[in-house]
Amino acid sequence: MIPFSPPRIDDKIIAEVVDTLKSGWITTGPRTKKFERNLIEYSGAKSVLCLNSATAGLELMLRWFGVGPGDEVIVPAYTYCATANVVIHCGAVPVMVDIDEHSFNMDVSKLKNAVSKRTKVIIPVDIAGLPCDYDEIYNFVNTPAQKSLFEPRNEIQKTLGRILILSDAAHSLGAVYKGRKTGTLADISVFSFHAVKNLTTAEGGAVALNLPEPFDNEELYKFLCVLGLHGQNKDALSKTQGNWRYDVITAGYKVNMTDIQAAMGLVELERYDADTLVKRKHIFDFYNSSFKNDDRYILPVYENEICKSSYHVFLIRVKDINEAQRDEIIQRIFNRGVSVNVHFQPLPLLSFYKALNYKISDYPVAYNNYMCEISLPVYYDLTDDMLIQVINAVKDSVDEVIEKSR
Repeated sequence: MIPFSPPRIDDKIIAEVVDTLKSGWITTGPRTKKFERNLIEYSGAKSVLCLNSATAGLELMLRWFGVGPGDEVIVPAYTYCATANVVIHCGAVPVMVDIDEHSFNMDVSKLKNAVSKRTKVIIPVDIAGLPCDYDEIYNFVNTPAQKSLFEPRNEIQKTLGRILILSDAAHSLGAVYKGRKTGTLADISVFSFHAVKNLTTAEGGAVALNLPEPFDNEELYKFLCVLGLHGQNKDALSKTQGNWRYDVITAGYKVNMTDIQAAMGLVELERYDADTLVKRKHIFDFYNSSFKNDDRYILPVYENEICKSSYHVFLIRVKDINEAQRDEIIQRIFNRGVSVNVHFQPLPLLSFYKALNYKISDYPVAYNNYMCEISLPVYYDLTDDMLIQVINAVKDSVDEVIEKSR
C-alpha cells in the first residue's frame, strides 16, 4: 500500500534525537532556542517562538491581541477546523468567507461584506502551501474606511489601529510571495510541524512575528515565552543559570516545544530548501505533466507570476462529478493499493458549525471545490515508479466511475 504522507525519519533524524535524549535536556532548552534562531534566519521574520502546535500559536496570538466575546474573526470557509476552533475558544465569532475557485484560498473580494465594526482579526489560510494575496488583504484593511470602522478595545489594538492579519501558514513554510517567504507576509504567521507537514517535529508549530513599529517583536517574544509557560517568568533553562526563584505574572498556558521535537526540526530545516522542497516540486511536476492533457481534471495552482507554493498538498479535481462519485473514486483508488485524502471538508459541513447555523449553501465555491477534490500522496520517499502507480490508480478509478454513470 502506498501511504498518503508518512514522515521522513532517517538516520540523521534518529541520531539527533538520540543525542538529545543522551544530553539529559529533553524539554524546552538549547535545541529549541537554536531552532527558533534558525527559523528567523530562514524565514526573515523579526522573531520566532516555537510551540507544541500551530493551533496553540493561533490561539495564543488571538488572546494576546485581546480577542474575546463580542468580537468577530474572519476565516475562510475552506480550512481545517483548528482555524475556526481557536476563535470559538476565545469566545469570539468566526465569520466565514468563500474561497477563490482556482487557488482554494480566501476570496479577498468577499472581505468587504464580511467585515464589521466588531472585526478584530482576519486569518487568511495558505491552503496546500500556496500563499494568499497578502498585498490585496493589506490594501483592504489599510483603507481609511476600514481603519475608521475598526474599534479598538485595548492598548494593543489601539497601537495597531486596524484589523490584525494573522496568517495560518500551517501548510506554507518556504513558500514565496512577491520575493518574500512566508513568515514575513503578515503581522503574525503561524507554522505547523505536525507529522504530515513538509517539515515535521512530530507535533509542533511556530509563531513568526513581523509586527510593524512601534511594536517591539523581541519584547513580545519574551512575553509570549511567559504566556506559553503558565505565565511563569523563568523556564527550566533559565533556572540553570544560578537563580531558581521565579514568579507567575499571568494565568498562562502550557504550550512550549521540547528539545526532542526541536532536534527533528533542526535536521529538517537544514535540508529543507535544497532537498525537501526540490523533491516535493518534482512530485508536483510529475503529477502535473501526467494529468495536464486530460480535460477531465482540474490541476492545482502551485506557481504563478507572484507566488510559489511549498508543494504541501496536490489538490486534483475531477470535473463533472458529485460528492458520492468522488467518494467512490477514492474507495477504488484505495482498493488499488494507494492512499489518498480530501483537504478539507468545508467548516459548514461539520456538525459543530452546522449546529451554530452556518450553512454550506452560503459558500458555493467552497462546496464545489470540495465535492470533486482528491489529495494525492506527496512525501519524500515517493519514487517515480510509485508515482506512476498512483497516477494509474487515479485514472483507472475515474474511468470506472464515469463509465458507470453513463
